[in-house]
Amino acid sequence: MAKGEGGETYSTAASFLQPKAITPEEKRLKQRAVRKNLSVCNKLCYAIGGAPYQITGCAIGFFLQIYLLDVAQLHPSSASLILFIGRAWDAVTDPSVGFLISRSKWTRFGRLLPWIVCSSPFAIACYFFLWYVPDGNMSEIGKLLWYLVFYCLFQTLQTCFHVPYSALTMFISTDQKERDSATAYRMTVEVLGTVLGTAIQGQIVGGADAPCIHDSGINASISTIDVNTTQYNPNTSISQLKGAYMMAAGVIGGVYILCTIILFAGVQETREPSNRKAQKAYSFWKGLKLVMSHGPYVKLIIGFLFTSLAFMLLEGNYALYCSYTLGFPNDFQNILLVIMLSATLTIPLWQWFLTRFGKKSAVYVGISSAVPFLILNVLVQRNLVVAYIVSFASGMSVAAAFLLPWSMLPDVIDDFKLKNPESVGHEAIFYSFYVFFTKFASGVSLGISTLSLDFAGYQTRGCTQPDAVHLTLKMLVAPAPIFLIILGLIIFKLYPIDEDIRMKNRKALEDLRDNGQDTDSNELCSIA
Repeated sequence: MAKGEGGETYSTAASFLQPKAITPEEKRLKQRAVRKNLSVCNKLCYAIGGAPYQITGCAIGFFLQIYLLDVAQLHPSSASLILFIGRAWDAVTDPSVGFLISRSKWTRFGRLLPWIVCSSPFAIACYFFLWYVPDGNMSEIGKLLWYLVFYCLFQTLQTCFHVPYSALTMFISTDQKERDSATAYRMTVEVLGTVLGTAIQGQIVGGADAPCIHDSGINASISTIDVNTTQYNPNTSISQLKGAYMMAAGVIGGVYILCTIILFAGVQETREPSNRKAQKAYSFWKGLKLVMSHGPYVKLIIGFLFTSLAFMLLEGNYALYCSYTLGFPNDFQNILLVIMLSATLTIPLWQWFLTRFGKKSAVYVGISSAVPFLILNVLVQRNLVVAYIVSFASGMSVAAAFLLPWSMLPDVIDDFKLKNPESVGHEAIFYSFYVFFTKFASGVSLGISTLSLDFAGYQTRGCTQPDAVHLTLKMLVAPAPIFLIILGLIIFKLYPIDEDIRMKNRKALEDLRDNGQDTDSNELCSIA
């Protein structure tokens, strides 16, 4: 009896010490936890990589038009040609780079990061020459070609940075929450990048102004002579203003390369686990046809095309509007800074809002909130306090416009993967064509703005502007953006991916990835 009891005790102890079997469901949950976790450091390094695009884009968006007109002293038609062709060229390069990326092979550093790192030094050089004024004896055609060439080169090289960086979202995590969190980090840093771009460009350039040109023949009902004669310090020569723009370009170039180094050092690009037997690669054109026939993607990019065009019209003309129509030539860079600071502070608010109420609701509330403040900005003139209040409120909508497109695009890609499980490697196409339409909107806005000012009789470096110019600027910063915002929101009504569909897609994709990883593990075991 004692012997039997001892045997039972030994058997019980042996079974207690034996490792507990792991069920398939527990194994899948552990796999999901391992592959979806991103540290705060990873997210910050990823987010910092988005700053160069926004810093340079903000400087170009707010200041290039006024630089070409008042510093390089190009004719408005020449400036319009540079801006429109440059943006159109930039838009064309996005699908081309997306195609080249989709054909790129994986390296020890990944498939996307090598594009980002290798393009950065050349992009910085072209950016510097974009803000350099060539010899004063150069003809109008010569200056036009100079700025057009360096503008197109810079846009091409920046595309080689931005398209792979945008697509990198899909390769840092497979979990929607982690990607949304990383996107929120990214948008916060990108808006900080716009603040930095506005601060560097605005404060350095604002400290060196050149005399304006009086023209007594201008019919201006708004008395801007007394106000705008202080727009440029008569004790400062035009050469000092040129030097200020070059200094700002040098500082921004240094920040650009620093952010690239941090991104490369802190982010690891990983392949997504997949069932290789069930998947096959398509040609670029067939992949493009599949992408552009995906309904949610088409509705998303068309909706954001109109809303992006609205905010870009505001961005491209607000410096001129503040300087001439509102009569705040010495404060416009500070007003722009308030917009960007407000956007930075409210990015976490919109991230919470979209998590709590859904992304479609955030689109309607966030973007439409700009409308009353745009109206107020036009109705209340030459009141600096009101201008700052309106700028802060407008920055809240800018934050929503920054965050939401990049937060919703991964959901569209997930939906595409579920409906086309056999098609892989099209992430770069999704992102490149979204960037294409965004830049197309930017080119259209700049071209329309500069041509409209030309037709209205804009006076280069004038201390005053004709009434037609004031009316044109009012139209470009309020009625036109409002109309485009309304069109965009109507299209978003047709966007089909709500929160219920998004959660179903998330669950289905996790199951597919689990099955794909199990298949890969079984293949490796059989090989071993």
